[in-house]
Amino acid sequence: MHQTFMANEANIERKWYVIDAEGQTLGRLSSEVASILRGKYKTTFTPHVDTGDYVIILNAGKIEMTGNKAQDKMYYKHTGYIGNMKSISAGELREKNPVRLLEKSIKGMLPKNSLGRKQAKKLFVYAEDTHPHEAQQPESYTLRG
Repeated sequence: MHQTFMANEANIERKWYVIDAEGQTLGRLSSEVASILRGKYKTTFTPHVDTGDYVIILNAGKIEMTGNKAQDKMYYKHTGYIGNMKSISAGELREKNPVRLLEKSIKGMLPKNSLGRKQAKKLFVYAEDTHPHEAQQPESYTLRG
């Protein structure tokens, strides 16, 4: 009989990856980063444990969108007051706050529970090509496909 491996805090090995978003497509980049944050590509992946790695994304302002998504894709939020539904297009959000655009896209692909919130904290997005995480010695990550 073989015992099923269950990861726990004692046997999780985390890495730091740095990804350059320049020229990348928003959705393709987001789905792969979400997979890294969850740890799905690891052989030690356990659904109820945070086995993922840390991800640093640079050049968030230079992310691309295909088709008419810059004008047609809308993000909505409600202020909590009657009739105060705010909306902003993806292109407008990219101009105004590219970091929030990427964070929203990636967090939407993570589980909607306490585990997903914990995994989202391992994401660091920067609009420029510099970051303050040199001490963690992040490895460069090239996207698949």
